[in-house]
Amino acid sequence: MKVVIADDSRVLIDHLSEILTDIGGVEIIGKVSDTDAAIAMILEKTPDVAIVDIKMPGLGGIHVLEQVKTQNGKIKVIIFTNYPYHQYREKAYEKGADYFFDKSGEMEKMLETLKFLRDKEK
Repeated sequence: MKVVIADDSRVLIDHLSEILTDIGGVEIIGKVSDTDAAIAMILEKTPDVAIVDIKMPGLGGIHVLEQVKTQNGKIKVIIFTNYPYHQYREKAYEKGADYFFDKSGEMEKMLETLKFLRDKEK
């Protein structure tokens, strides 16, 4: 399963990359830290899954989500954020998010979801 990670924290990108590589069957094909780069990379590389933060330079993760889903609805988009507020969750699902997880308490849940998506591909 091919994955792109879009987050403004290099530490989180590196940590998440390590974890995902360790679970097997996951290939990180891109790492970006701003909105424009995220949209360009996701649409160019067409990963199976894009993990996108809400707060990052540019117009933010909801904009990335909207652009990706409008142009390629097959890509699964996971919003992974420190801002799990109701209004963001609601907006993300309205714009087509497949999943929405809180960084501070739902890392394991997100990893289980990625394993599920990986296994579903086989």
